[in-house]
Amino acid sequence: MAKKKQDFVKQDEQLQEVNEALSGAGKWIEDNANLISWIVAGIAVVVMAVIAINRYVIQPKALEASNENAKAVVYFMAGDYDKALFGDDAECIGFEAIADEYHNQQGKLAALYAGICHFEKGEFDEAAKYLKKFDADDLNIDPAANQLLGDAYVELEEFGKAAKAFEAAAKSGNEIIAPMSLKKAGIVYLHEGENAKALKAFKAIKENYPSSSEAQDIDKYIAVAE
Repeated sequence: MAKKKQDFVKQDEQLQEVNEALSGAGKWIEDNANLISWIVAGIAVVVMAVIAINRYVIQPKALEASNENAKAVVYFMAGDYDKALFGDDAECIGFEAIADEYHNQQGKLAALYAGICHFEKGEFDEAAKYLKKFDADDLNIDPAANQLLGDAYVELEEFGKAAKAFEAAAKSGNEIIAPMSLKKAGIVYLHEGENAKALKAFKAIKENYPSSSEAQDIDKYIAVAE
């Protein structure tokens, strides 16, 4: 009985402490009602601003950039890389202007197109500049862009950057691009005398992509790296 009474007293004390805490909180809320109202109102304003920006600024900008890209793609598909890049002095402003002006996914897509155009023109500095701007979290396009970036760096004889770009492309696990990029990375490492890294890249092809075309003659590259 004594133990039960002690437990009851203890529970009663704990309940009293809770009530006091709640009373204190209630008093604070009462004393600071105006402040809380302003905070709630501020949050509402921020939420409304985000919605408004998305609806009236971001979405129209995305549509606008998409329309501009469509015009430049026509020249790209025709192989007219200059007009695709710089526009036609009429309706098309070109991929460079789109990439520089629109900071959204369409702007990044324009940067990818601009990078490809410059690469095809043999302008590898400019190609690298725009390819670095591209990022879409796409398991096919991202690694392809990184591989092309690596190719641009090879042309510029910036082999450290090239290897890094090829490794980034390989990390995607893309069944086509990953083994190609691993082989390119391995060859760059061999060129730079980093045989251990080259060997690792070549073995990754043999172990992870045995059905790829790169795996068919990979043993000879492994032998060179060892």
